[in-house]
Amino acid sequence: MSIDTSSDVVSGSAAGLRGRLWQLTAAELRAAAIEASAEILRLEAVRVAVVDELAMRPDDQVIASRGVGAWLAANTMLQVRDGKKIAALGAALRPFPAVAAGFDVGDCSFDHAVLIVAFCESPPKGMPEEALPRCIDLLLAAASGIEATTTKVRHVIATLERVFESDEIPPAEDVDRNELRIASTLNGRVVVRSDFDALTGEMLLSALSNLTMPTPAPDGTPDARSAAKRTADGFTELIRRYLDCAKTGTDGGQRPHVNVHINARDLAEHRDCAAAPSHGEESPSDLDVGHMPWLGPLSVSQTRLLGCDCFLSTVLLDDHGAPLDAKPGKRLVNAEQRVALIARDKGCAFPGCSCVPAWTDAHHIRHWANGGPTVMNNLVLLCRSHHRLMHRKSGFVGKWAIRIGVDNKPWFIPPPSIDPQRHPRPANTTFKT
Repeated sequence: MSIDTSSDVVSGSAAGLRGRLWQLTAAELRAAAIEASAEILRLEAVRVAVVDELAMRPDDQVIASRGVGAWLAANTMLQVRDGKKIAALGAALRPFPAVAAGFDVGDCSFDHAVLIVAFCESPPKGMPEEALPRCIDLLLAAASGIEATTTKVRHVIATLERVFESDEIPPAEDVDRNELRIASTLNGRVVVRSDFDALTGEMLLSALSNLTMPTPAPDGTPDARSAAKRTADGFTELIRRYLDCAKTGTDGGQRPHVNVHINARDLAEHRDCAAAPSHGEESPSDLDVGHMPWLGPLSVSQTRLLGCDCFLSTVLLDDHGAPLDAKPGKRLVNAEQRVALIARDKGCAFPGCSCVPAWTDAHHIRHWANGGPTVMNNLVLLCRSHHRLMHRKSGFVGKWAIRIGVDNKPWFIPPPSIDPQRHPRPANTTFKT
């Protein structure tokens, strides 16, 4: 049996498929993967709609199962908690037809629809009711398209909470919800379950970051440990160092600590100064919130609280929000330049990469050996993977180009094999600010 097109792959059975995929070109395989993903989104929306209708018109089987979510789990390979999440989303979408419509046509994933309806059900106390439709439009715009990420949606939510500030503590910052459960098992092991606020999570991830990175063997063999195993090993080492008088290593050239980025105007002590536009009408992306490299948005009130007792680094920015240059004379990036790069790139700048600053290197766009200076307009943060691709990957060097645009921020120009027109792509920083 042969395969004619990528559509045949998506419409057919997966049984025996692996042995026939060799017939497709790389372009056809990419098309099949994209088409299958779109089909999954479509079927996810169909399932939510059907389950919700069944919830409103339950029959004896559903009633006997104590709810449509449990019934769905009992008749599929889903877990009960997943069946209940599907049923809960269907019910939550009923009062918000605009969100339901976006989800139904595939413009919004399941997880992003859950985030959006959660915001709609519990909007900021300071938000007037008539502002909800505009907020929904902004959230759906952030959740749609191939560039949609959970961080992007959460950033818009945090910004809206910033615009309509109230005295209510956001769930991500409510320390009263923090829990840490440690229990021993019958075979002598220990199980740890926790639920932390964003700041505590940021401290934990910052402390673990240098201890959980993949470590190749002396002969260059890649680290064979899973991410979960590396995290467990890192946590063990963190405890050992604490017990040995809290010894710490370095993380991306800096000692592990919590970094929070925010515009000086938004950090201003007086609320009126922070909330008022500086000139003209500003979009939500212009109204900044605090940002942590690991866990993203942080409310202005919490950022101001941290600002009362912190080491403050000032980075001067131009009109486009790009850091101004400093101390270009050496090959190695100094501490001040790295702070400025983190403020500009927020992590790996390669399009589509979400690697945090701690796991990035400063890459010379024009190599130092070829006369490239160590200045901001010749530097970009890249994760180890993308850094190796730019330097050493066979057949890769020269295919992607990096240019600093008129906004003094890096732009990536893909090879013709990816985009025949080679349209420049912005760095992956839009919703990391």
